[in-house]
Amino acid sequence: MHAQAEPGSSDVGERSPLATPVTIVAHDVGDVGGMERVLAELILGLRARGHELTVIARTCALPASAGVRFHRVWGPRRPALLAYPWFMFAGSIVTALRRRGVVQATGAIVLNRVDVVAVHYCHQIGPANPSRSSPLFRLHAALVSRMLRVAERLCFRASRGAAFVGVSEGVAAEVREHYPELGARTTAIHNGVDVEGFAPGAREQEARARRAQLGIAPGRLLAAFVGSEWERKGLEPLIRALARAPGWDVLVAGDGDRERYQALADSLGVGEAIHWLGVTRDVGLVYALADAFVLPSAYETFSLVTFEAAASGLPLLATPVSGVRELIEDGRNGYLIDREPATIARRLVQLGGDAGLRARLGAGARESALAFGWGEMVAKHERLYAQVSARG
Repeated sequence: MHAQAEPGSSDVGERSPLATPVTIVAHDVGDVGGMERVLAELILGLRARGHELTVIARTCALPASAGVRFHRVWGPRRPALLAYPWFMFAGSIVTALRRRGVVQATGAIVLNRVDVVAVHYCHQIGPANPSRSSPLFRLHAALVSRMLRVAERLCFRASRGAAFVGVSEGVAAEVREHYPELGARTTAIHNGVDVEGFAPGAREQEARARRAQLGIAPGRLLAAFVGSEWERKGLEPLIRALARAPGWDVLVAGDGDRERYQALADSLGVGEAIHWLGVTRDVGLVYALADAFVLPSAYETFSLVTFEAAASGLPLLATPVSGVRELIEDGRNGYLIDREPATIARRLVQLGGDAGLRARLGAGARESALAFGWGEMVAKHERLYAQVSARG
């Protein structure tokens, strides 16, 4: 876990006279959550290349030695209906006062004119994501979704001269479709993945011990499901598929309405096949435990967890959403699936009956992930910042 960066720190160390100062504006930076981890790696990678970094965020969990200027935006994290507009107001003020060099906003979160907008989610098309299925949560999600669509249009208009960077080709295409006036300024820089930290076979001993702790019987195959927002990501169809795929258990890492999904599993007779891990910082151990990765998601923008699973050498079963479409090649590193339980079950049964197939697809997944290392992501951002800085 990273230590909390010190607010207002000015110990940025030596920098090359050619290195561009960069300011990253985000809700949170750290090691929990896909977007938060991507930002942490981008910031640390830029620092390693000699750039002076300023971070404006609610939280910034980076090593104390990172030498990052961190300016905290004080405010609530929940509910989103309050937290989002508060950050937009307070974050815009802090950004106006503390910005240095090239400014990159993580989506539509401040009203300042910035130089780069990193688009991790296009709110004009992305679905509302209630964390619970109750009417109150659904109403809140619908109101937040409407608010975010309006805010996105306002923020993008304020920075219409910026470079807009989708985290996958799919997201970049969504921006061009819904904001055609930004088309010429929109590109894609894929998120990276830690291909060294996530590696096949690196944690076998730990995985065996953890299996014993979870009470998983020898010989049971494990499918990893990683992420929150379980309705969108397809936990229900995966649980329903288990009833048709004997021999498989599911590891669920993330947060959601556990009682509802456990009740569903119990009603299908597979309640003991679900293992709830909760939110974990050690997602690498989840992949080390698993024999396959399954994500029947309705919408993604990059799906970092799918790339991490690939780097870990797991066969991939995922829907053809953004990012995933650019990774999975049917029969080489996994299979594209739909959200029908019968389809998921058929692929699980196929993998379960053929250890050689699992090994071959896992090796292919690892090979594919190697093209998406953090270094390549950082280098592409660095070149973009240099271009933006040169334009003045």
